[in-house]
Amino acid sequence: MSKKLLLFVCFFAINLAAFAQEIRSPEKFLGYKLGEQFTPHSRIVEYFRYIAQTSKNVQLVQYGTTNEGRPLIAVFIASDENIGRLEEIRENNLRLAGLGAVAGLSSSSSDKPGATLTASATATQSNPVICWLSYNVHGNEPASSETAMQVLYDLVDPSNQQTKVWLKNTIVVIDPCLNPDGRERYINFYNSVRGALPDANPAAREHSEPWPGGRINHYYFDLNRDWAWQTQKESQARLALYNKWLPQIHVDYHEQGYNAPYYFAPAAEPFHKVITPWQREFQSIIGKNNAKYFDQNGWLYFTRQEFDLLYPSYGDTYPIYNGSIGMTYEQGGISAGLSVITSSGDTLTLADRIAHHHTTSMSTIETASNYAQKLLDEFKKFYDNSRNTPPGDYKTYVIENDNTDKIKTLAKLLDRNRIQYGFGLKGAVSGYDYMTGKTGQYNPGPNDLVINAYQPKSVLLEVLMEPRTFVADSDTYDITAWSLPYAYGLKAYGLKESLLPVSVTPADENVHAAPSARAYAYVLAWQSVNDVKFLAALLKKGIKVRYSEQPFEAAGKKFAAGSLLITRAGNDRADFDETVTKTAAALDRELVPLASGFVDKGHDFGSDVIHYIRPPHVMLIAGDGVSAEAMGEVWHFFEQQIGYPVTLVKYKDLERARLEDFDVAIFPDGDYKDFPSDRLQDWVHAGGRLIAMQSAVAQLLDKKGFDIKKKEEKKDDKTDDKAKNQPQVRYGDRDKDALRSSVPGAIYKIDLDNSHPLGFGLNEAYYTLKLSDDIYELLGADDWNVGTIKKEGYVAGFVGQKSKQKIQDGLLLGVQPMGRGDVIYLVDDPIFRSFWENGKLLFANAVFMVGQ
Repeated sequence: MSKKLLLFVCFFAINLAAFAQEIRSPEKFLGYKLGEQFTPHSRIVEYFRYIAQTSKNVQLVQYGTTNEGRPLIAVFIASDENIGRLEEIRENNLRLAGLGAVAGLSSSSSDKPGATLTASATATQSNPVICWLSYNVHGNEPASSETAMQVLYDLVDPSNQQTKVWLKNTIVVIDPCLNPDGRERYINFYNSVRGALPDANPAAREHSEPWPGGRINHYYFDLNRDWAWQTQKESQARLALYNKWLPQIHVDYHEQGYNAPYYFAPAAEPFHKVITPWQREFQSIIGKNNAKYFDQNGWLYFTRQEFDLLYPSYGDTYPIYNGSIGMTYEQGGISAGLSVITSSGDTLTLADRIAHHHTTSMSTIETASNYAQKLLDEFKKFYDNSRNTPPGDYKTYVIENDNTDKIKTLAKLLDRNRIQYGFGLKGAVSGYDYMTGKTGQYNPGPNDLVINAYQPKSVLLEVLMEPRTFVADSDTYDITAWSLPYAYGLKAYGLKESLLPVSVTPADENVHAAPSARAYAYVLAWQSVNDVKFLAALLKKGIKVRYSEQPFEAAGKKFAAGSLLITRAGNDRADFDETVTKTAAALDRELVPLASGFVDKGHDFGSDVIHYIRPPHVMLIAGDGVSAEAMGEVWHFFEQQIGYPVTLVKYKDLERARLEDFDVAIFPDGDYKDFPSDRLQDWVHAGGRLIAMQSAVAQLLDKKGFDIKKKEEKKDDKTDDKAKNQPQVRYGDRDKDALRSSVPGAIYKIDLDNSHPLGFGLNEAYYTLKLSDDIYELLGADDWNVGTIKKEGYVAGFVGQKSKQKIQDGLLLGVQPMGRGDVIYLVDDPIFRSFWENGKLLFANAVFMVGQ
C-alpha cells in the first residue's frame, strides 16, 4: 500500500469514527431551535428513539399507551460501566428497600412482617443513585417536554465532560411527556389559531384555550392527582414502572400562570408529619443549588410558598411517601404560547421557559451526583425504619369483609402500590373503630383483610389509612382527608399491636359455579359497581331486568332491597339462560337461580314492589361552563367502569337537543348561565330524571317548581352583636381569615335512608367528601330527604370555623318527584377523582334505580 493511500485510509477512519460519535442535537434533528415552535409529541418520541438507537448509554422502554393510542416512553441514561447492568442495579435498589428483586411482588409474600424474597441485608449500597425527571403531566404546560430533549442530548453528548462525571454514580430516568393526549390537545389548538408570528398581547386568542383545555387527559382527569389512586390508564402504566425502580430523587415539572416567577423546593407547609428530617433538609440543599444558577442569570424565583407536601397523590408527595426526595418545579407559562407580555411588562418566550427548566434539570442531576452516597444511605434508612419502626399509632389494620367486591377493589389498589396484606386473624381484637371513632372490640373473620404495618411500604400505608391527617398549616393546595376505609365505605379497625394475618388469600376464594338448572328467575345482590356493570351488560344485550323495592327471602337466602331479578317472564328467547349465566360468569357474579316466583318471605315477583328497569338513554352535559374534570369523572364511569353508553351534549346545544330522546340528564359541577329550568321541568314532568351535581344544584335555587332551598344561617341579636364587635381583619391576615370559610376536602358522615332507591346497597352511614360548605334545607313532605347531616357529622379534614358551623342539620342527598319524573340532588361529588369508591353505587342508583 502506498504512503498516500495509507494516509487517506487513516484520515477516512478517523473521520468515520468522529462521524459515528456525532449525535444530533434537538435543533439538528428537528430542523429548528427549541422554543421557536411547539414540537408534536410524535417528533419528541422520534428524537428519543433516535438517541436510544445512536447512543450506547441509553435504554428506552415503552411502558404503555394513552387512551388515544400515543406511546408512553421513558429512557434510562447511564455510564458505560452501568448501562449494561441496569437490571442488576434495579434489583439491588429494591433490595435496599427490602422489597426483593421480583417485579410485581404479590400482596403478602411471607409470614414475617416486612419480609421479602431477598433480604435487604444482602443489598449493596454502592449502587448508583437514581434520579427520575417527569415532564409535562399537564398538557397545557408544554415547555418541559421541549426541555426533556435538550436534557437528554446534554447527557449523551460525547463532548460534554461534566455530564460524564455525573453519570459515573447517577442513573437518570427521563419521562418526556406523562400526558401526551393533553399536550397534543393544547398544541393543536395553539397551532390552529396562531398567526405568521406569535402575538405576545395577552388578549390575543392564542392565549385563551377553549374548553376543556389541554391540562387534563383524554377523560379529563388531572394526572397529577392520580399517583396513589391510579384510576387512569397512564397512571397505572407509569406507576407499574416507577415501583419497579423506586428512585432516590423524583422531580415533577410544571408550569403555572405566566405572571409568576419560577418555583422550586423547598416546599410550603403543610408537610405531612411522616416526612423525614433528611427529606426536608435535602429540599433546601437542592433549592440552594438551583438558586445559585438562577442568581447567576438574574432570574426571579420563589420557594416555600403555595405548593405543600400533604395530599398523597401528587408527583412530589407520592415519591416522598415511597422514600424518595420528591419535588415540584413550576415555571410561569400556562397560556403563554410562544411569547406573551407579562403583567410586569416583560416578554416571556417559550425559549425562556425551556432555559429555566433546563437549568433546574441539570442542577438536580448535579446535586444527585454530589450527594449520591448520602441519598442511598438515607433511602435504605427510610425503608429500614419502615420495616422495623413503622410510623403512626396503628400497627395492624383490619378491614371487615362485608362486601367482597369492595375488598377486592381495595386489594387491587394495595397491590398496585406494593403494600403487603393478608386475610384473617386469630381471636378477638380491640382497636380504633373507624365508623364510631371510638375504641371497640371485634372478632375478625377469615376473609377480613389484614394489613400489618411492619413492611417496606409502611409510610405510604400510614398516609393512606390514618383516620385523620394532621394538618400543621390549613392553607393547603388540595384535599385534606382521604382515609381509605371512608373512601371505600368499609368498616375498619386500627390496632396498636402488631398482628400477622393467618393467610395470604381469603378463606373462601371460590369461583362461582354457573347455575345448571333451568330457572324461573335469577337473583343478584346489588352491592357494588361490579353489579352495576352486570346490569349494564344485560341491558345492552336486550335482557329485561327488574329490582325489588323491598327485602325478601327465597331459596333459603335473604335478599336486600335493590336486588336484581332477571325473570324468564319478559325474556322469551332461546338463549335466555345462556346469556344471563355467561354474562354473570364473565363478570364473576354469583347468581341465585329460583325455581318459583313464590317467595318464602316478602313479596312475590308479580308484586307492585317489583320494578322493571327501563334501559335509560343518558345525556351528560359538557362544554363551556361545565367543570371538565367533574364531567370527565362521569364520562369515565360510564365508558371505562360500567361499559354503558352515554351521549355527551354541549350545554350551548341543549336548546336544540331532542330531550324526549333521553331518560336521564346529568348536569355535573359547573356554572350554567341561562339555565333552561322551564324546559327541563316539562321534560321531568313527562318522565325524565334530572341529576344535578354540586354547584348545578344551586342553579335550581329560586326556580319555580324546584323545591331545593338554600340553608340560611341562623342569626339572633347575639350573633349581630358579635359581628359588630368583630375586630377588623388586618391586611396581612386576609388569607388566613379567608380560611374560616374554607373546606379543602373534608369527610363527613351522612345519615342515609337506604330504603330509598338512591340508597340501595349502601349502609345507613354514608361517608361523603365535602369540597365546599354547600348544604340545603330539608325538602318538603312530598319529597325524599335521602342523605342528611347532623351536628356531629364531621369526621376528618380541615374545615374552617364558619364552614363547620354551617355544615350541620341539612340536606346533601335528595329526590324530588315531579310529575312522572324526578329531580335528584347530589350536593357533593360521589365519584370524586374516581377514587371515592363508596359513592359509585350511589351514583349508579341515581341513573338506574330512582324513578323506575
